[in-house]
Amino acid sequence: MESQEQQPKSRVIKVESVESWDFYITQATNQACPIVVHFTALWCMPSVAMNPVFEELASAYPDGLFLIVDVDEVKEVATKMEVKAMPTFVLMKDSAQVDKIVGANPEEIRKRIDGFMQSIRAYNA
Repeated sequence: MESQEQQPKSRVIKVESVESWDFYITQATNQACPIVVHFTALWCMPSVAMNPVFEELASAYPDGLFLIVDVDEVKEVATKMEVKAMPTFVLMKDSAQVDKIVGANPEEIRKRIDGFMQSIRAYNA
């Protein structure tokens, strides 16, 4: 029997390839949309533990583009963004990195993403 409870649709987009990375970054840049990227790996438990926090932030900031990149699946993007540890969170505006947070610290990540999104809203106002 099907469950009647609908799972809310995730606002986090999984990057599957270098091409999809380039596509999403170009789209967001063209729309002046802030980008938040979670670099993760299935074997990294602290990184996996951050997934619900990242989902929550994506829902809280619908005007941002939230991407998730598995470093083992899309190594080229991780290398290009100089990701050396997981989890790493990269905040981007106009296709350029403006901040990087390394480590699974939910409070720090919330604070930095909130500050980033507020600054974008103030800039666009």
